[in-house]
Amino acid sequence: MVHGPGRAKVPGRRPLRVGPLSTVVRLRAAAVVAVGLGVLLLALAVNLGLGEYPIPIPDVLAVLLGGGNTGQRFVIFDLRLPRSLTGALVGGALAVSGAITQSIARNPLASPDIIGLTAGATVGAVLVIVFAGSSGAVGGAAAAVGVPLAALLGGLLTAILIYALAWRRGLQGFRLVLVGVGVNAMLVALIQWMLVVTGVYQAARAFVWLNGSLNGRGWEHVWPVAIALALLVPAALGLAHVLGALQYGDDTARGLGIRVDRSRSALLLVAVGLASVASAAAGPIAFVALVAPQIAQRLTGIARPPITGSLVVGAALTVVADIVARTALGGTELPVGIVTAVVGAPYLLFLLVRHRRRSRG
Repeated sequence: MVHGPGRAKVPGRRPLRVGPLSTVVRLRAAAVVAVGLGVLLLALAVNLGLGEYPIPIPDVLAVLLGGGNTGQRFVIFDLRLPRSLTGALVGGALAVSGAITQSIARNPLASPDIIGLTAGATVGAVLVIVFAGSSGAVGGAAAAVGVPLAALLGGLLTAILIYALAWRRGLQGFRLVLVGVGVNAMLVALIQWMLVVTGVYQAARAFVWLNGSLNGRGWEHVWPVAIALALLVPAALGLAHVLGALQYGDDTARGLGIRVDRSRSALLLVAVGLASVASAAAGPIAFVALVAPQIAQRLTGIARPPITGSLVVGAALTVVADIVARTALGGTELPVGIVTAVVGAPYLLFLLVRHRRRSRG
């Protein structure tokens, strides 16, 4: 702020200005992001070293920096790095999607996997896996191309349905959660019906995908999520001021000059796109979108889930969960979604109990 003659000095943090844009640097939030990146890099190095051909962490780092022998470079770059990167990118995308939906609804329970957005994307993807995959080689090729598009379309249609059912002269957070839980239950029933009526082979493929697995991920799974993050995360950061204003209610946000309905629709579109692309790449990895934004919010100490902090925490959480999934049962690898569900389900119960106590208070 420029202080001229007769102007009062307003206390607060000094803004960082870049051309016409300005922001406020919060040291605690920046420290959380820096520490989260360190944890993420360490988890990636550990995950890249695991397997039938173990590679020590110093050798992993040497390969990533251009060293190592031919065998190590092949194992890391061709076999293991795509899996780890897919996990990190998917976790970050789900976490940002959860941060947006929780901020829009002003409710920590409003994550994509609770209110049905992930289930909608899953319906589209399973529809392609089950029915297109049953028609042979041509169908398999169609499934490989059509799963991401079908997941995105399913997520968008589900978001429109939930938004329309929850809207009553405004969007109330608890109503959004209740409508989303109901829609989620119907979509889960539809998924189960598709698994029953299809063949055994297609049902087995879909069932593995439904548990949220990073097994067999390749570079073809990395690039779509990376492109989605590169396009949608800057859009979310550009609309972060809207999320801050929405915390005080629609009327206050309108008084601040924000076009609430248009801004909320744009944010919801970003959240649906991230959740749908992430689900298409690795299946519906449970509870990352619920837990990661809440962890980031408590670490940073701000009033709403932060976008950047949630991105880093979600990526680190998913990679660490993948390490646990690969090592918990010795030689048997679990789908990463099972590990995140074991962590996330108790946290969901904690949120429900806390919300009930606040309501009574």
